[in-house]
Amino acid sequence: MKIYLGADHNGFELKKHLYDFLLRSGHDVIDTGDLNRDPNDDFPQFAGRTVTGLLADDDQDAKAILICGSGQGMCMAANRFKGIRASLCWNLAEARSARNDDDANVLCLSASSLDTQRAQAILTTWLNTPFAGATRFKRRLQELDQLG
Repeated sequence: MKIYLGADHNGFELKKHLYDFLLRSGHDVIDTGDLNRDPNDDFPQFAGRTVTGLLADDDQDAKAILICGSGQGMCMAANRFKGIRASLCWNLAEARSARNDDDANVLCLSASSLDTQRAQAILTTWLNTPFAGATRFKRRLQELDQLG
């Protein structure tokens, strides 16, 4: 699977670990930055770069992962783009629900709340959970696409 991966300075170390983890798991990973830890960078630039790449990709199964301190900023920034369904996940149940019910195509993670092992477990659950495709879920996604 092709995965776009972006993080600001707060998520930089976790991004490095997840990048290696995803490569070892056989994924095609596109690192959208930051490439060096810069304490003066801003999360919106990485969220924008990451989801723009995802939206432009011809691979309909491609996904993205965004990491910042709380995960909230990345999630807010990503969800400003039409066609993006970003979800902040902090446990396995949220990761399953985000994919199963809402067909989330972007996973947002909190670098300050998650250690590497927990982040990998959430990521793996999120990637391995298919969208259920229930009629009510599809209807809700269509309603989301009609907003703003």
